[in-house]
Amino acid sequence: MSERKELIIKRLQEEGAKTVEFFRSIPENNFQQQVYTTGPQWDARNLLAHFVSAERTFAFYGRDILNGGEGAPEDFVIDEFNETQVGRMKTASASDLIEQFEEARASTIHLIESMSDADLDRVGRHPWFGKVPLENMLKLIYRHNMIHQRDIKKALETKQPVPHVDVQPPSGNQ
Repeated sequence: MSERKELIIKRLQEEGAKTVEFFRSIPENNFQQQVYTTGPQWDARNLLAHFVSAERTFAFYGRDILNGGEGAPEDFVIDEFNETQVGRMKTASASDLIEQFEEARASTIHLIESMSDADLDRVGRHPWFGKVPLENMLKLIYRHNMIHQRDIKKALETKQPVPHVDVQPPSGNQ
């Protein structure tokens, strides 16, 4: 296995374990803590649902790119997608969502294990960052969760929602 694949898999495993541990440590009544002051004003449970849907979607578009596709379509509207997907999971308990996250993460890791080193260089469209190499998309999976977990932690500690600051897509990569 290439060093690049090993690093991505290691980070996905480590950060995935941290994510599961983090959400398991949240008392059930704290999952209703609103996290963001803007956007859909999700609570911690909604963000866990977002982790599940985002992980599945990144893997879906990753497989599409591996099969010669372009990845996310140009007309992909990320805010509408997120709202719809998280809404579909509104009845799932936090423990069910944690289990779904673990399954999705294992599936992502399995996908990477099946890839060649050259596959990491394939370029496709990411829903937010535009056209980037598959390697970058895979790294964004765990980085995405790290950003949201930081915000959840802050909202839980302060009992106040935080402003959501979107990471801007890099210029010239569309």
